[in-house]
Amino acid sequence: MLQIQEFFTACTGRWTTERTYHLVLTGEVERSYTEFRVETITQEQKQQILSLSALSEIKVAKISEEALPGFAIAFDTRSETGETVSMSLQALFIPDTYVGSTSVTQMPPPLAAQLPIESNGEVIKGFYLRNEGYSEAGAITGRFTYQPTRQTLEMTTYYRRSVAVDQMRLVAPDLRLRTIVTYQRPTDSVPSVIDLVGFGVERRHT
Repeated sequence: MLQIQEFFTACTGRWTTERTYHLVLTGEVERSYTEFRVETITQEQKQQILSLSALSEIKVAKISEEALPGFAIAFDTRSETGETVSMSLQALFIPDTYVGSTSVTQMPPPLAAQLPIESNGEVIKGFYLRNEGYSEAGAITGRFTYQPTRQTLEMTTYYRRSVAVDQMRLVAPDLRLRTIVTYQRPTDSVPSVIDLVGFGVERRHT
């Protein structure tokens, strides 16, 4: 069982994955191959993320920033049709116990991200901040949960037009399972219409 800081350390390195995406509303299936390069986020990068004006609605309590895990990631993706996408970003994770105050409106999570109310104190919940979004440009704030016994990190991101639930589970030191469920974003209710479901097996290379 990995504690949250240990999980992020275990996720560093070079990873490759082949993913399959099911476009639920149209019945189409797409596949892609991705190479990731993941590094531990630096103190300077943490400061830069915390200083972004778009993320200023979250105030961190007076703690050492070393207590906040995160990663710097760069990846190259090639689809089965030959389309390529390259991107790099940094993400910082702030457990709720370290949040001094926030003005973020916390929306109801979609079904894929819901957890039992009673989790025996094991599940770590909090905010995660990215200097870039995936499907929309610019800094973005999301919610995360981490379950140590399952070594599973789950990130829920509310974009302007969609809601993405992205889960990674470390099942061996060199093997992760990855799923993503993307919903249409409603105006005032729990997301329920699924646009996309993706699956992948990620392998770590030495």
